Amino acid sequence: MRPTLFLSDLHLSPERPALVEAFRAFCAGPARDAAGVYLLGDLFDSWIGDDQLREPLAAGVAGALKAVTAAGVAVGVVTGNRDFLLGDAFADATGITLLSAPLVVNVAGTPTVLLHGDELCTTDVGYQRLRRHTHNPRWQRYYLALPFAMRRGIANWLRQRSSEATSGKPEAIMDVAPEAVESAFRDADVTRMIHGHTHRPARHHLVVDGRECERFVLADWYDRGSYLEFDAAGGRTRDVVTSAG
Repeated sequence: MRPTLFLSDLHLSPERPALVEAFRAFCAGPARDAAGVYLLGDLFDSWIGDDQLREPLAAGVAGALKAVTAAGVAVGVVTGNRDFLLGDAFADATGITLLSAPLVVNVAGTPTVLLHGDELCTTDVGYQRLRRHTHNPRWQRYYLALPFAMRRGIANWLRQRSSEATSGKPEAIMDVAPEAVESAFRDADVTRMIHGHTHRPARHHLVVDGRECERFVLADWYDRGSYLEFDAAGGRTRDVVTSAG
C-alpha cells in the first residue's frame, strides 16, 4: 500500500530558501507516490491573505502543491497559528482541501485524530487569548479588508511580539497540557494522534481511560525538511532529499 504522509511547521519564507527547495523536492518526489498528504499547519511563516499568492515564494509553493494534486494525490491542509488565514483562493490555486481540526481520519486502518497542536497548549493562557481573538471571524474580516502593506506590517509586529513573549516563558508552558491531550483523545474516541506546533518531535505512549494510546509530534523544518510516513508497517520519520544532498 502507498503510505500516507504528514508534515507541519515548515514556516516557509524567503529567508530560508534551502527549506523552500526542500519542499519543492518533497512535492516532486515522496508526495507524488503517496496515498495522501496532510499538512498540519504553518506551511508558511506567515499568511496575511490569499492575495499573498502574487508574491513569488507563495506562487511557487502553490505551483508545487498544484502539481501534486494534479497527479491525483489528495492533499489536506489544517491551518496553524501562522497561516490560519489560508482561504478559498489558495485552495482553488493548489487543488488542496482545507480541513477543520480536530478531525479523525483512517490511517493504515487506525482512526487517528489530526490537529495543528496549538489548541493543546492550554497552560499558555496569553497565547490562547490571542488565538481566540485572531480566529474570530469578525476580526479576520476587518484584518483582510486592510491594505496589503498594512497587513504585512501588523503581521511582522505580531511575530516580534510573539518572539519576545516566547523568550520569557517557561518551556513547560509552551508544550501541550496533558489534560488537553487526554481530553482530545476522549472527544475523538481514538487511540492515535498526530500533530505539530511544539517543534518537539517524538512518539509518546500514554494510557487514556484504560486504553493504550500513541501521540506523534511532527518535526519543524528549521534545520531540515522531514515528514512522517505511515503505512501498514507503522510510522517512521523520513528526511527530504534534495539535489544538494
